[in-house]
Amino acid sequence: MNVKNIIALFSLVILSGCATIITKGEAFPKMYNEKPISILVLPPINQSTAADAKEYYSTTIAEPLSFAGYYVFPIEIVNEVLKQEGIYDTELIVDLDHSKFKEYFDADAVLFTRILKWNTSYYVIGGNVKVHIAFDLISTKTGEQLWSYNDKLTVDTTAGENDAGGAAGLLLQLATTALQTAAQDYTPMAKQINTTVLKTIPFGIYHTKHGTDRSLQGINKKKIN
Repeated sequence: MNVKNIIALFSLVILSGCATIITKGEAFPKMYNEKPISILVLPPINQSTAADAKEYYSTTIAEPLSFAGYYVFPIEIVNEVLKQEGIYDTELIVDLDHSKFKEYFDADAVLFTRILKWNTSYYVIGGNVKVHIAFDLISTKTGEQLWSYNDKLTVDTTAGENDAGGAAGLLLQLATTALQTAAQDYTPMAKQINTTVLKTIPFGIYHTKHGTDRSLQGINKKKIN
């Protein structure tokens, strides 16, 4: 293989890993056609290893979604209604006819969130925490997906070097890393992901820029579910 071919192959590999950026209108045409006003947020589906992830995450989604211009049904009331119906996990209703949410709540769309990662990782003398969440907005009129996206965030909790040397210094660094990792608050991380992801959803009717963002660039096609 000559040098030109090697360069061409290398360029192809680089380009294949690059993100494909498209507009909101190209990514989510059904949102602009249907124009949902009210959104019912279901309790998250927890696919992570953290048993308490659902409770922490549930408190972070309603506010940024309302800031995007939508009426969001009070999550506490929605959860209570579902519990009264014997539904404690969204997994039990993920395949339910979505028109039922229109019938019971008069919601235009229902938002499913999946917590893919909400955990800690350790490696040699380092550590980090990861949060990865996927979003799917489904029409209660047609049952079709109107909008979807996912994003992840990793925070490095590795302790910096200390003055102690040798084995003692290494043990101190390991202990500090463990403490920093265990003490990391996931909620701000979840809020940051929500803020980032919800920048991709078309503005709702209650937003001052509603109807003006169809040509707005910035949607990473690879992050659409």
